[in-house]
Amino acid sequence: MTPALTYQDHRLFFENIALTDIAEKYATPCYIYSRKHIEQQWQTFSHALQDYPHLICYAVKANSNLAILHLLAQLGAGFDIVSEGELERVLAAGGSPDKIIFSGVGKTKNEIQRALKVGIYCFNIESESELQRINDIAQQQNCQAPVSLRVNPDVDAKTHPYISTGLKENKFGIPIDTAEALYLRAKDMPGIQLLGIDCHIGSQLLDITPFTDALKRINTLLQHLQDQGIHLHHIDMGGGLGIPYHSMDQAVSIDQYMQQLLHTLENNRYTLIFEPGRFIVGNAGILLTKVEYLKPTDEKNFAIIDAAMNDLLRPALYQSFQDIIPVQQHLDIATQEYDLVGPICETGDFLGKQRQLALKEGDLLAICSAGAYGFSMSSNYNSRPRVAEILIDGDSTYVIRQRETIQELYANEKIPHTL
Repeated sequence: MTPALTYQDHRLFFENIALTDIAEKYATPCYIYSRKHIEQQWQTFSHALQDYPHLICYAVKANSNLAILHLLAQLGAGFDIVSEGELERVLAAGGSPDKIIFSGVGKTKNEIQRALKVGIYCFNIESESELQRINDIAQQQNCQAPVSLRVNPDVDAKTHPYISTGLKENKFGIPIDTAEALYLRAKDMPGIQLLGIDCHIGSQLLDITPFTDALKRINTLLQHLQDQGIHLHHIDMGGGLGIPYHSMDQAVSIDQYMQQLLHTLENNRYTLIFEPGRFIVGNAGILLTKVEYLKPTDEKNFAIIDAAMNDLLRPALYQSFQDIIPVQQHLDIATQEYDLVGPICETGDFLGKQRQLALKEGDLLAICSAGAYGFSMSSNYNSRPRVAEILIDGDSTYVIRQRETIQELYANEKIPHTL
């Protein structure tokens, strides 16, 4: 749950600012983020590694707002990207090209050319065909492409099937039992510079055991590669660290996580690379929404809110849980069980089910832990404008993305003159 939320005189504050004031000034729904929390999470991760060689590459897909990317760039972050659009966002936000890692299974020719031109740190290779394409393009551009191979260690992260990435059945990475042969092939490619090895096993992990299991398998592969004369510079452990979405969730100890990884490395001094996204921004944000209608039925009570699945897809897509709490505490209204649903014409349009709340129409609600995969997965489904994004910095608030207008929804569409 988002930790900076507190009640004062039965009103909910995000840091030092009343959410009723934000709703009055900026309207709802809107995303709200805490600069302080983002910085604290970043420092927690960075300080846990102390003087051990490392690079922390924020996973841009979690939240790609320019202001947040700029804030992280100022802290010295690298960036993990999966598209040319994310590359250009990072550059526009002041990120350093030589701290960018390009992941993803479907890199296009244009994306590879652009990444080589700006001088990114490394490509994470996902297939033999991709390796060949990058080698060919690098030779055409008279350079060597810095690469690591993303190895699939076949470790079960025991997370939701849609965000599991480390099993043989997943589309990601190169099977660990064929990786050595591909490294040997890459070693002889004139357009390839082998830098490291990459491993990302899934998302929202609250247990560090799968990470250490994966690293043990990576260690064995690294020893085989050294025996073949291939000496790599870094190990990229990917991202995947989870956050507490529920009060019963136990947060991961970053210090313990790092200690276990360093112990598993057995004094092998590779630069460690991490790609956290959710861990940095997830609990830094909320989605503020308003109750439009209360609709009691014989089966259940519905609270129809102005936020919907197009604004926050995770509950509909992953059946995920996020705490939802009232902005105004009512002492004179009985608590009832509600399903919180939006106005989208889909039965799957819900933000929370079976929540115990005391509500009346017009109330505000805070959907917690919405800083990651909230706005970045939002859409214009049902021709709904995407919401505003607000940054809290001390006692000040800043619009870091304007609310879309209805006219902007179809500004790029054309009716042919022949119609």
